[in-house]
Amino acid sequence: MIKKIAILTSGGDSPGMNACIRAVVRTAIYNNIDVVGFLKGYDGLVNNNFIDLKRESVSGIIHKGGTILKTARSEKFRTNEGLILAAKSLKNNAIDGLVVIGGDGSFKGAIALSEKSPIAIVGCAGTIDNDLVGTDFTIGYDTAINTVVEAIDKIRDTADSHDRIFVVEVMGRDAGLIAIRTAIACGAEALLVPELKNDADILISKIRNWRSTKSSKIIVVAEGDESGGAYQVAELIKKNNPESDIRVTVLGHVQRGGNPSCMERVNASIVGFNAVKALMQGRANEMVGIIDKKIAFTPFENAVKHRQTINHDLEELLEVLGS
Repeated sequence: MIKKIAILTSGGDSPGMNACIRAVVRTAIYNNIDVVGFLKGYDGLVNNNFIDLKRESVSGIIHKGGTILKTARSEKFRTNEGLILAAKSLKNNAIDGLVVIGGDGSFKGAIALSEKSPIAIVGCAGTIDNDLVGTDFTIGYDTAINTVVEAIDKIRDTADSHDRIFVVEVMGRDAGLIAIRTAIACGAEALLVPELKNDADILISKIRNWRSTKSSKIIVVAEGDESGGAYQVAELIKKNNPESDIRVTVLGHVQRGGNPSCMERVNASIVGFNAVKALMQGRANEMVGIIDKKIAFTPFENAVKHRQTINHDLEELLEVLGS
């Protein structure tokens, strides 16, 4: 019997987290389960810092970015002492199940916590990078790529007016999934991402062979690419093409904010709803995801040890359409 559950958001914030929190809270209350929210991620667990969550607590938040529970990376939680304190908070507050909304690091934390506490933990994938196996789209990804597309569309206007090359850096320290989809959507001429071993000479050759009729050129760079960030790429281009007029835009944390898209709100609500159902069914140490429009459960170990790979059909598509 699940009588009381807790929820926390951990790691980087992402649009849609509030929609997921709302779904967890209202699904639990509908099933006569009490809910508390630990504040600032695992730090809240370590410090026993939480609030009671009622229906009205999550009223009017589905459309808001960020997370009402706040988020943080807890150094103390990484220690054995911190893990023991976190487990004690769960026990002392009679928590029967915990829902963790976060990404790779958050689920690694859930694995470590499960070794100190017998309480069932279920995860909802919340990260704009979309880099977890076990779901087609993570919470935050759709909104983030729409934010990037809107920004690059505006950059294209000024690039076209001045016949400039714009190097646009997007988030993606370990994964280029934001970069490749937005590059296709914006008609970018080139892409640099961590998954593809991009030879600098190939990029320079491509630039030299661009049609003279191209009045604007957009190069999308994931922040984790081996070529370096957008500024390093721009320097490389300038060195080999001194006649080029080059500008750099780093989109940064603007990608994390904003109202979640319709798809984001629906998917976040679905996984939040099913996270509570999973706890009620006795599931534990699994991430709830959506694959091919169906609910899927992936053990934390598999979700954090594997990465999504770049779809090479998309790579070819970008190459052909950007020529």
